[in-house]
Amino acid sequence: MQLLQKNRCFEGEQRIYQLESQHLKGLTKVGVYLPPAALEGKPCSALFYLAGLTCTEDTFAIKAHAQRMAARLSLILISPDTSPRGEGVAQGDHWDIGQGAGFYINAIQQPWAEHYQMESYLVDELYAHVLQAFPIIESQIGIFGHSMGGHGALTLAFKYPEQFKSVSAFAPICAPSICPWGEKAFSHYLGTDQQQWLAHDATALVQQKGGIFEEILIDQGLEDQFYAQLNPEKFKQVCLDAGQHLTLRQHKGYDHGYYFIQSFIDDHLQFHAIQLEKEMA
Repeated sequence: MQLLQKNRCFEGEQRIYQLESQHLKGLTKVGVYLPPAALEGKPCSALFYLAGLTCTEDTFAIKAHAQRMAARLSLILISPDTSPRGEGVAQGDHWDIGQGAGFYINAIQQPWAEHYQMESYLVDELYAHVLQAFPIIESQIGIFGHSMGGHGALTLAFKYPEQFKSVSAFAPICAPSICPWGEKAFSHYLGTDQQQWLAHDATALVQQKGGIFEEILIDQGLEDQFYAQLNPEKFKQVCLDAGQHLTLRQHKGYDHGYYFIQSFIDDHLQFHAIQLEKEMA
């Protein structure tokens, strides 16, 4: 990984790296926040943060205001880009498909399959890179995200619980198989076989796999302009049926944006710190 930028932040460092990805077949960037403890070489827990549609590797670092609490809790924060990018990478006809909208899955349809292998990039490639590069406790890695990234966090956590020991989300797309965003993305990336879609649908995965995590935390704004796309109630019901403990907090007056995330980011970091600490027991 090549260091492109670093900035002092709460006695730690916010960094941007670039790496050549075999799965994405090109260069990609990732944001990394190293708390003071990590700069001293001390072993730390780590969180992957998956951003939403149109975002990049630095959206979270700039807008979420997570570094203060991450420094206090000694959490390394890893924020990948939301898709492959560059010349030769397929682009869609709208902001909800193509570059900036990778949906954290492996595409199997052309022209997307050539580069859009975000799932494998994250769990096989980037995961290994950060373990090698930073003082991360391998048994204490969690994942969280927002909107499309909340979908990614939930699905990857349930598919790879041996890698991600805690999970939370802000306004996640909980049932992409039955909402316009997900239907559009899945039909482009995966084709028309809806059985393929269910392997990337958090609601379906909980139904299939049952309760895996001691706790899941989801925050949802009740003034969210995309609420109809998100289906948190469906996810809550399948968690209840499956015995998966879920805390779904719904907040009056909050919308879908990063002011909402800023308001509750500390809660999520503290949630993960507590859950990951239990992995030491």
